[in-house]
Amino acid sequence: MSKAYVFPGQGAQFVGMGKDLYDNSDVAKELFEKANEILGFRITDIMFSGTDEELKQTKVTQPAIFLHSVILAKVLGDDFKPDMVAGHSLGELSALVANGTLNFEDGLKLVSKRALAMQKACEAEPSTMAAILGLDDEVVEKICDEIDGIVVAANYNCPGQLVISGAVPAIEAACEKMTEAGAKRALKLPVGGAFHSPLMEPAREELAAAIEATQFNTPACPVYQNVTATAVSDPEEIKKNLVAQLTAPVRWTQTMKNMIADGATSVTEVGPGRVLQGLFKKVDRAFPTESAALETA
Repeated sequence: MSKAYVFPGQGAQFVGMGKDLYDNSDVAKELFEKANEILGFRITDIMFSGTDEELKQTKVTQPAIFLHSVILAKVLGDDFKPDMVAGHSLGELSALVANGTLNFEDGLKLVSKRALAMQKACEAEPSTMAAILGLDDEVVEKICDEIDGIVVAANYNCPGQLVISGAVPAIEAACEKMTEAGAKRALKLPVGGAFHSPLMEPAREELAAAIEATQFNTPACPVYQNVTATAVSDPEEIKKNLVAQLTAPVRWTQTMKNMIADGATSVTEVGPGRVLQGLFKKVDRAFPTESAALETA
């Protein structure tokens, strides 16, 4: 029996997230309060009772999802025993705290720096992302290559679902071509910028310096990283892949297939939402999936 634990990325947030943890666990309460201190604002107020708009700001969303995920993993205590971990985009940082590569404080600081650097890069050039449904990955990649301007395959979410990322005019032109090529949908996403594309280069450089200055430990179990979709345990290699992640695609389809091929017998999603469980079901409908849950007396 090999248990895989996976951690969601941006988009999984909802108002009220984490409040049950805060209310029912002293460990969780202490970590949330420590997070408020590190971030310099009360993120718990926004998470528990803010507005959707407040929670949607990148500088809030990313730390909020990270905190919900890693604090839930800590509260699970002895019940949290992964044989392998992975995280979708931002979720990779949650996975690295969960498997002991990073400590809680360093992980949160990196997430906060990542969010602010990405926000800055988004403001530098109008850019966006679009979901392409119902086309083979190779067709999507080929169309992106043919478009003038920056547009790349960014998130390989599951078979038949690939998100593209780039400059607004290039995305619009690509969406038109994808529809002509038979895509079921080519839908622009309500995001602030072109994540996992060359337009994130300024953010990558900024984050690289912060990652280099951070202590990375040998993990308790391998992490399947977005950039390679393979199991990695060497701290230096983990660092290198984490730096590359901001401008490289998230190879989630390949990650799921590799985890299953490497012996995963079930997957537990740790954090808000159930998106990743749904993606695993698209790879193998019979594969056992569940949400991690806090058990309260």
